[in-house]
Amino acid sequence: MKLLEVNNLNTSFSIGVGTVQAVRGISFHVDQGESVGIVGESGSGKSVTMLSVMGLLPNYAAITADSIRFDGREMTQLSPRELRAMHGSEIGMIFQDPMTSLNPLFTVESQLTEPLRIHRNMRKAQARARALELLRQVEIPNPEARLKQYPHELSGGLRQRVMIAIAVACGPKMVIADEPTTALDVTIQAQILDLLNHLKQTTQTSIIMITHDLGVIASMCSRILVMYGGTICEEGTAREIFYAPKHPYTWGLLNSIPRINGDPEEKLIPIKGTPPDMLMPPKGCPFAPRCRYCMPVCREYMPPRTVLSDTHAVSCHLMHPKAPKVAREV
Repeated sequence: MKLLEVNNLNTSFSIGVGTVQAVRGISFHVDQGESVGIVGESGSGKSVTMLSVMGLLPNYAAITADSIRFDGREMTQLSPRELRAMHGSEIGMIFQDPMTSLNPLFTVESQLTEPLRIHRNMRKAQARARALELLRQVEIPNPEARLKQYPHELSGGLRQRVMIAIAVACGPKMVIADEPTTALDVTIQAQILDLLNHLKQTTQTSIIMITHDLGVIASMCSRILVMYGGTICEEGTAREIFYAPKHPYTWGLLNSIPRINGDPEEKLIPIKGTPPDMLMPPKGCPFAPRCRYCMPVCREYMPPRTVLSDTHAVSCHLMHPKAPKVAREV
């Protein structure tokens, strides 16, 4: 069953020098109880996509879509008040930097009980009891003492756990995790990912994981969307993306990460060049200027979406029957 369906989403920002076309006509879905990863370089449109779905962008952002349906409700037709009621209660979000997302002026208890009192109409004592339960659920030691503390008194890992507790406080059907392991050391990263996996398995909550770390994606997600230049260039199951990728950008991402069984002396292969300027995005394929397999048609026309299987699709002119036959170099 599809929990979230997004069709032809476009998001742009009007600034002094022009219009930034951050997201350009993307469509995707998330099934109930599914974990989906959105991966790509900084500036590819990952976070803006989900902030657009949530309606959390500033007023100067222009958001259009043919349809954004969540659990059968058309979100584009909801009023701001109805959207706010949905936030937290049905959709939770773990923001990228807990130090700036948590309010430094309020205690953990105040910030954790607020959504419970707003969305679940709990009394103060009930909300506090639920807050303690949530802190235990996210494995924060000595939760009674932590409730009285302020964000600056907690370590990075504890702040991230508090953010997760706030996101799942009201039992949402979907949680969006935006770079939840950024700036955490490897040990704490593993603990946070184990925690999210445990929450997904015990509550059947759908999870959208936004990251540039393919290692995080591999351990968390059953399906992956690869974004570049505000578009989805490839999508498929984790196995299809890691073992049978078709887009040169996906090849570049996979070749730029170290492998456990690789030669210690082997150098990583970077993706040369820089991401496109979304003030003036390329007319054709956004990856064309950096692609070693670029053809004249790539610079002139956006590639069509080629469906390879029920779960695997790619947008690349190399899929055309008359295109040169190339394969990933490893």
